[in-house]
Amino acid sequence: MKFGFTIKPDITVDRVVSLTKQAESVGFEYGWMFDSHVLWKECYPLLTLMAVNTRKMKLGPCVTNPAVRDITVTASLFATLDLISGRRMQLGIGRGDSSRRVLGKKPVTPAELERSIAEFRELTSGNEVDYEGQPTRLTWAPGASPVWIAGYGPKVLAMAGRIADGVILQFADPDLIEWCVSFVHKGAQEAGRDPRSIEIMSAAPVWVSNDLKVARDHVRWFPALVSNHVMDLISKYKPEELPPALTSYVQNRKGYDYLHHCEVGSSNQSFVTDDVVDRFCLVGPLEAHREKLRRLQRAGVTQFNIYLMCGEEEQTLDVYGRDILPQFLKEEKARAAI
Repeated sequence: MKFGFTIKPDITVDRVVSLTKQAESVGFEYGWMFDSHVLWKECYPLLTLMAVNTRKMKLGPCVTNPAVRDITVTASLFATLDLISGRRMQLGIGRGDSSRRVLGKKPVTPAELERSIAEFRELTSGNEVDYEGQPTRLTWAPGASPVWIAGYGPKVLAMAGRIADGVILQFADPDLIEWCVSFVHKGAQEAGRDPRSIEIMSAAPVWVSNDLKVARDHVRWFPALVSNHVMDLISKYKPEELPPALTSYVQNRKGYDYLHHCEVGSSNQSFVTDDVVDRFCLVGPLEAHREKLRRLQRAGVTQFNIYLMCGEEEQTLDVYGRDILPQFLKEEKARAAI
């Protein structure tokens, strides 16, 4: 299993750089950045700084969407960053949440997402596309970046199986991961792809502590974030098409204030119970983290991405870099050598 981290760009620019450098020094292989340009700082200048201050780390937004920027702009940004970083960029993309909702707009459709990904790949490969009737080409683009699709529902997950290099699943519940992966693998098989070739990311916050109350309070905001996507799923699928473990916890949700999106202690989290926190996040002493990571690995996860925005971020990187990553990275190298 590989490890990544995601930064919420509400911190200082200097701290973005220092956290990224610290993460690479202790073994993190992926650095991701939230993309919600109204709520927080613009992600692409920060990703540029992350690129010039690292040597090997793979970088990208977690996640962008096709509507917040014209796809030709996203393709040009990525092609440029790929040149700056030495071909280390990764595209995390989904239908859109906070960057759309704060503007009063809805997520794009799965069909729009799939079409935009195809255009992105063609443009970043230097190939010509028909852009609204106009032949368009980035003649200087160095080549397509890997594409990770974020989703929860069967349709988007199956699409990811057909076309994605990786899948982003925003929770750390091994049972729900297995449910999601089943649709990814089905989509891959229908497209004639090897399901094992598709990377599976579990993205969630962590808090290492023997005090479970303290740990839970630092990450309780996360299931509230996920609830936005769950509400969207409930509006589109029949109850029997979705697992109760994913949908039942939102019954007492009274709304969501995006101005307090991903915020520790926010009122958005008031409906989230301890058992949901324990399923969706990694909390407790170190051994509990190791055990859950093993379960995620058995469920098919190939990258665990820490949402690094709960406080004491430097300490979290230090603890994981010292006490968690070495064992998993050693096993990863051993498998690669076989």
